[in-house]
Amino acid sequence: MTSASSMVLALDKGFTTRRSVATARTLLFCLGLSVSTLTLIAAAPVAQAQDVLAQQLGGKVRDDAQMLLESSQITYDFDRDLIIASGKVQIFYDGYTVEADRIVYDRKNGKMSARGNVIMTEPDGNVVQSHELALSEDFANVFAETLQIDTPQRTRFLAERANRTDNNVTTFENGIYTVYTRPTNPPDKPPLWRIRAAKIIHNQQEKTIEYEDASFELFGASVAYLPYFSMPDPTVKRKSGFLIPGGVTSNKLGVGAVVPYYWALSPNYDLTTTVAPMSKQGVLGDAAFRHRLSNGMYTVSVAGLVQSSPGEFDGTSGDRRFRGAINTTGSFQLTENWKYGWDITYKSDRSFFDDYSFVSFDDNGETSEVYLSGNTLRNGLSFRGYAFSLSQEDYTTTGVNDPSSAFSPIGQSLQEKQPIVAPVIDYNFVFDDPVAGGELSLTSNFTSLTRSETDAFQSTGSNVDRFRGVDGTFSRLSVRSDWRRTFIDPIGQVFTPFAYVRGDLFFLASADKNVAALTDEAFVGRAMPAAGLEYRYPFLATFDGGNQVLEPIAQVVVRPNEQRIGELPNEDAQSLVFDATTLFDTDKFSGFDRAEGGSRLNVGLSYKLQLDEGYYLSTLFGRSYQIAGENSYATADLVGTSINSGLATGKSDYVGSMYLDTYYGVKLGAQARLDDKDFSVRRFQAQATGTYGPVVSSLAYAFLGKQPDLGINDPREEIVGSASLRLEENWRVFGSMRYDLENKDIVQNGLGVGYDDEGFSMSVSYAEDRSRNNGGDVDRMFYLRLGLRTIGSTQVSSGSLD
Repeated sequence: MTSASSMVLALDKGFTTRRSVATARTLLFCLGLSVSTLTLIAAAPVAQAQDVLAQQLGGKVRDDAQMLLESSQITYDFDRDLIIASGKVQIFYDGYTVEADRIVYDRKNGKMSARGNVIMTEPDGNVVQSHELALSEDFANVFAETLQIDTPQRTRFLAERANRTDNNVTTFENGIYTVYTRPTNPPDKPPLWRIRAAKIIHNQQEKTIEYEDASFELFGASVAYLPYFSMPDPTVKRKSGFLIPGGVTSNKLGVGAVVPYYWALSPNYDLTTTVAPMSKQGVLGDAAFRHRLSNGMYTVSVAGLVQSSPGEFDGTSGDRRFRGAINTTGSFQLTENWKYGWDITYKSDRSFFDDYSFVSFDDNGETSEVYLSGNTLRNGLSFRGYAFSLSQEDYTTTGVNDPSSAFSPIGQSLQEKQPIVAPVIDYNFVFDDPVAGGELSLTSNFTSLTRSETDAFQSTGSNVDRFRGVDGTFSRLSVRSDWRRTFIDPIGQVFTPFAYVRGDLFFLASADKNVAALTDEAFVGRAMPAAGLEYRYPFLATFDGGNQVLEPIAQVVVRPNEQRIGELPNEDAQSLVFDATTLFDTDKFSGFDRAEGGSRLNVGLSYKLQLDEGYYLSTLFGRSYQIAGENSYATADLVGTSINSGLATGKSDYVGSMYLDTYYGVKLGAQARLDDKDFSVRRFQAQATGTYGPVVSSLAYAFLGKQPDLGINDPREEIVGSASLRLEENWRVFGSMRYDLENKDIVQNGLGVGYDDEGFSMSVSYAEDRSRNNGGDVDRMFYLRLGLRTIGSTQVSSGSLD
């Protein structure tokens, strides 16, 4: 028996040679190949060898695939009919690679074995490592000692021994299943969790992994005994079965479990059902169905129960036997530019989602919506409808700011005061070609809404009723056309002339006759033309290490007075915030129901600083002047939106903003409105975020002066902070607090600890919430979350722990 120093050999089960061919070197010579090539390649490996290897490796092998073997030494034992390859042996076959110190093929008994540092890499990325692999003649049955399998999903199987039968079922004895981290992490870092079992059975055809006599180990200690359980293998994305259960505890619900089951009904639709038995309230059922189609998808979710002890919710809308909710969402593409969809929720009572927060869906911010929209690069048309379902319970006030007896008190009939808004039609169009050298655009809106209860309050210190909404049906059609063009002269001055015209038509089909200020006309028309000029002159100064830009800005708008102030509903323009972001808006009202009138001058000074090392500073300071005509902000509408806005006087309050981005990961931003006479603070907001070393934090401060005309009798001043501190590589502690500086009261607070790595995450937190202003109990929440990669995540939460 003699060896060649380095050769590649094509394995052929049907290969035979005369006993006189004693060495591979002689074999090479007899085949007419140069000994110096040290290469022997069979032109066509036999089909049987291809088939058995395909079966063993669980894949389909190409008909023209060739099997190549490379080793430092190949020996043929004629007496025992053995082919022996040793020394850095490698087998390549249709994307598969097998490496070992020694491979022996027993032709007489039809067996093959690989010994010493055996590594097999499959085309799908699985890496099998073992001390020894023994294979049957057809490669269908495999036996391994001290086996390790790593998958592309970074999961790992370990076993004292493993046996594969029928090319399908692999049984691991005394096995372990766990995950492993990327090479960037410490390579010898042990996993924090693993499943140890007397037997692990992997069915490749069914794609399941079953565990017998198993235990779940965390931080090296057994924390749960599992006589039997199964899971999909790591390659499966969707498979029916139980998901990891969760838990809930509450003084109103009792102690309970949340047990979900996932149904993989089809590749394009599935269902998740959940059963949640609770010691005080019975069993809550929850189902969520999802269906994806060729042009979109939709979902239907439903949850409900018959409460065993509804009296636990005495004094709330939850004091009833049956409670539940249903939600459906959808989004479909009609054409390339058109789509439609919906998000609709119905619930039995206002507090269902608060009391049963563990259901699989929520109320989406209390808003239901349907829509149809079409968009191109420059134009858009949409049709929408909205309905609102409150979660806040009715409450009783001390009478402060309650309206006159013709209307319900502030905290009563809250749901009836919410409108149904349908339809809302928006159309935006930008002309492709310039008009008079500038851009011409068109904006239109039609809104119709119906409300069954007037939402009224009184200004502080007066008997004047104000109205956030009026009983009845109201519709408005608004159309606005804008034109603007920019010129830059030789010295860098920027001139932007602009003009717009808008028209509004109000349809007042019905109204609460107790709202005396509201016009009794069925149709009301309104028009507002305007023309103006914006001027900017940026001064750029560069220096060693950066540059700075100082830019004075002035904008003048000329137009007639606003018509019918206080006689028409105001539904979409009730939010009026005058600050640096709206200083140069030609119409500072937030919606179409109001139209700013009178001539106005807006002026400001902008400063920007950019340093080469990364610092960036941007500031703006300015104010607004009413220069002619009637000031729209000085006259109250039905809700009194503009009275405390800072724009009601001829010279507005001052507004300013600042934004700073430092090189060290700290970002600061602030907005302020200062009194026009004494510079006292009317409104101030500031926020800061920072990342420095192991600390990630944010801090926000807000001050809002009192607005008696809107029923806000006291100033509001709060500070909100949160921080997370990384203690070690994976451990962190975190906390947050919201503090009412005006009333010297903690509104919300929370504290927790968490652990996160690539295979395991855990967090434990406790939070308190005192934000409800209706006399309810403090909400106390305990939250435990566990996440195991490839296994799933679970959580246990509790509420109302008083």
